[in-house]
Amino acid sequence: MFGVFISALLGYLLGSIPFGLLVAQARGIDIRKHGSGNIGATNVLRTLGKKWGVLVFVLDAIKGLAAVLLAERFFGIDLSPPGVFHLSAAQTGIVAGIACILGHNFPVWLRFKGGKGVATSAGVILGLVPLAVLAALLIWVAVFYGTRYVSLASIAAAFAIPVAVGIQLRMNGKPFDSLFWFSIVVAAMAVWRHRPNIQRLLAGTENRFERKK
Repeated sequence: MFGVFISALLGYLLGSIPFGLLVAQARGIDIRKHGSGNIGATNVLRTLGKKWGVLVFVLDAIKGLAAVLLAERFFGIDLSPPGVFHLSAAQTGIVAGIACILGHNFPVWLRFKGGKGVATSAGVILGLVPLAVLAALLIWVAVFYGTRYVSLASIAAAFAIPVAVGIQLRMNGKPFDSLFWFSIVVAAMAVWRHRPNIQRLLAGTENRFERKK
């Protein structure tokens, strides 16, 4: 249980690193006072440009990937005697991954006002089920270039993750285990964090990226 606790704590602390805020501050801007006020990659992209938005996305994804890999490496090895509660490496990574996403969405340093967890979730899923990230990325690209709505593309990619995980498990002859249910939780959290965007999409007031002439 100590390893589970440390994995969760490590994941939360990694997730709570506000790379969007830090990168924007390095450029002399408080990202919370611009655009949507969100510290995520999309708002950084809108405010500072593509280069900085991509940088924040990559950094946010890396912290999700790091949380999973570190937890699996150091706390996922079963050293307990028979009959003692323990988690497998994948399950320990899931604990760290969920904590990392929560840390990104609700960082204690920013009064629990963080991002929407899309990039961090992608990093977590990359560490657990890499092929699912590829499928979600293809869906994101297709929806974004078809509609120019980042939020809609992110929501569609979130829905694609559990579908891709389920297909991969079935192809490998594995049951719908904790990885599948975890992917549903990740998708649900991402969609839930996009509630304001969903309302604006339904109202026709959501901002879209215009094509450059």
